[in-house]
Amino acid sequence: MIASTGSSGLYKAPFSKGLLLLPSALSILLAFLFQPQQSFFVYNLQAIKENFQVWNLIFGRLICLDLKDTFCSSLLIYNFRTLERRFGSRKFTSYLLGTWILSALFDILLVEAVEVFTGITLSTLPSGFLSPVFALFVPFYCSVPRVSLAHIFGWFPITNKTLVYIVGLQLLTSSPYMLVVAVSGLVSGLFYSKDVLNIGQLLCVPRWLAKVFSQTLEPIFSSVEPINEAHVGMGATVDIQRQQRIELLDQQIMLSQLSQFGRRRHDQGGIFGWNRFFQPLRQRQVVNHAEPQAPSPPAPEQQVAQLMEMGFSRADVLTALRASNNDVNLATNFLLQR
Repeated sequence: MIASTGSSGLYKAPFSKGLLLLPSALSILLAFLFQPQQSFFVYNLQAIKENFQVWNLIFGRLICLDLKDTFCSSLLIYNFRTLERRFGSRKFTSYLLGTWILSALFDILLVEAVEVFTGITLSTLPSGFLSPVFALFVPFYCSVPRVSLAHIFGWFPITNKTLVYIVGLQLLTSSPYMLVVAVSGLVSGLFYSKDVLNIGQLLCVPRWLAKVFSQTLEPIFSSVEPINEAHVGMGATVDIQRQQRIELLDQQIMLSQLSQFGRRRHDQGGIFGWNRFFQPLRQRQVVNHAEPQAPSPPAPEQQVAQLMEMGFSRADVLTALRASNNDVNLATNFLLQR
């Protein structure tokens, strides 16, 4: 399973759902049924510069003509749906629109730079909605907390983001010219995130337009609130799900306690402090002489509302905040890992 996926699916991420369904369906239709019409979606920069074919600039940057690119970009969009829950659909759509426009300019500048410094003329680039997908790595890296899950040979960490980066690397290596698209997307993402020259205010979806789309298209692409557990006929699955939640809860408790104990100096357990690292395991047993920890303070309603806006139920939010000692970042990771 790709990192950041969970039982909540595409709930409260209608724009991400639309990006998954429509471009992917059109890409498959062009590949199998309408191959002669693929020429309309070729991202031909030479035709754009010499013949001013603006329509080529638009259509060539919407639909992937390579099914491998379609598959990888769809996986990335599915994982990046958590950003839409964090930012809201209007801000998320504005980010994609702004980076799509900016990356069109950076594509031309990068192609010209490659021709000047290397003498290589790039007439075409990979087609599809790719630059904004690479641009989403900027808020994903900055906004989604990183949680270490395991280590390979004790040195290389495996985190909740590792598989997302692997899919991005696979997309990057799918074409020799994909590097231009990737650099263009990352640079446009940095420009938009840093609001260089007030780009965030200039290239954004107007409120009236967002309201129109929320009333017309959002009901079509919206998803129902997920049911965490089946009511009948799924006893074994429910037990597995409950066990997984217990393990994730223990993991979050351990991370929270390690962060707290790291700020304090305890001399218990000798030089290596084994008692601190195995605190959650000792708490499962009643045979220890440590003083009981004070219960976590009640979660602030502002934090509860913030996490509920991302599509999680109040009960799950309270459980996550209680497990993470009201740490919003850890609670968010706990909810996204479910």
